[in-house]
Amino acid sequence: MQQLISPKPVIATHAAHVRQRGEGCPAASPRPVRVCFVIDELGTAGTEGQLLALLRHLDRRRVWPYLCLLRGDNPASQALEPDACPILRLGVGSLCHPRALLSLWRFLRFLRRERIDVVQTYFADSTYFGIPAAWLAGVPHRIRTRNNVGHWLTPLHRRLGRLLNAFTTQTITNCAAARQALMAAEQPRPETVRVLENGVDLDRFGDLPPLTARPAARPHIGVVANLRPVKGLDVFVRAAALIHTRYPQAVFTVAGEGELRKPLEQQAAAEGLAEHFWLLGRVTDIAGFLAGLDVAVLCSHAEGMSNTLLEYMAAGRAIVATCVGATPELIADGIHGLLVPPGDALKLAEAIVRLLEDRELAQRLGAAARQRAQERYNREAMIRRFEDFYLSLVREAARTSRPPSLTVRPYSRPEPRPDACTSPNVR
Repeated sequence: MQQLISPKPVIATHAAHVRQRGEGCPAASPRPVRVCFVIDELGTAGTEGQLLALLRHLDRRRVWPYLCLLRGDNPASQALEPDACPILRLGVGSLCHPRALLSLWRFLRFLRRERIDVVQTYFADSTYFGIPAAWLAGVPHRIRTRNNVGHWLTPLHRRLGRLLNAFTTQTITNCAAARQALMAAEQPRPETVRVLENGVDLDRFGDLPPLTARPAARPHIGVVANLRPVKGLDVFVRAAALIHTRYPQAVFTVAGEGELRKPLEQQAAAEGLAEHFWLLGRVTDIAGFLAGLDVAVLCSHAEGMSNTLLEYMAAGRAIVATCVGATPELIADGIHGLLVPPGDALKLAEAIVRLLEDRELAQRLGAAARQRAQERYNREAMIRRFEDFYLSLVREAARTSRPPSLTVRPYSRPEPRPDACTSPNVR
């Protein structure tokens, strides 16, 4: 069932707030760009976190956001819904179900009624639903988001992606690696693909103390990741077994949940790590979790621009990460952290041991990573990048759609033209 949560009152409150401050008078400046974000449902993973940051912090004088949830009936998703924007829950369980057509019609009416300028979609189902719907509704700017390197794409997804190129006006990626993968797999026009880098909330990690130079009596090595195959956590278990022979008191923890919990528990037990390898499930206090780590690990087989890695950097942790996706853009090997090949448990273990044994190196890398996050990847800069992007779309459209101006020339009396009555040659 479709549900619309506080669409008009929020807009009215915003307008009153603007009038009180004397800003944004309709006669003096255009209304904010209206952007409708479409996503399957909300969660605690990186992409959803970046979207929630946009919804909460976009400057309402410049951009007015709406949130459309393709499903939205999950209590965990509803608990994450922001208060600061209208929310539309469509209740679409499957795109193949006949009821999806009714939800499509309701979404079209919503887009037209609210005069949406931009529709931006996340994930496959929301893109297959939202982009054609926005085209049918006459929304001028239709944007899909691809914040990974497409490791999940099947041949059918690639064909559908190429078909959607005809209805998509722009695609946003968060790194050059994701852009290159998209270009190779779905072949959109290069000028329609933009890179807008992620940002991290530095304030969440501002109070974390720097790493200590003293070797830990019981080293703590951890990962923040969903328990999915692409995250390479089986490799982390194998690396932990190698490290355990040298540091028998070491503790290995994973903050995250997913379908691989049981297999990972069995693998850890088989490696003799039952008392040393902990799967914590969902952790809400990521800053507190990172504060207790001696080494933070990213062991993924594929990534775009990892939000987890940005959090490690903001926390000033000593980082070991696999060299995939945008990781080399974020981490210069030996300067901001240590990079290793994906899938190589031995190299991963050796890099972790190096940071456990050389705490001065760990301190130096952690401090450099934090400084890089502060200078380039702060969340305020990310918000401004997106605001400027939306405004540029609308301004460019207004400029190109403006009718050509007429050139008015001053009138001058034409010279008289000889005719049969005045020509001297006619008698």
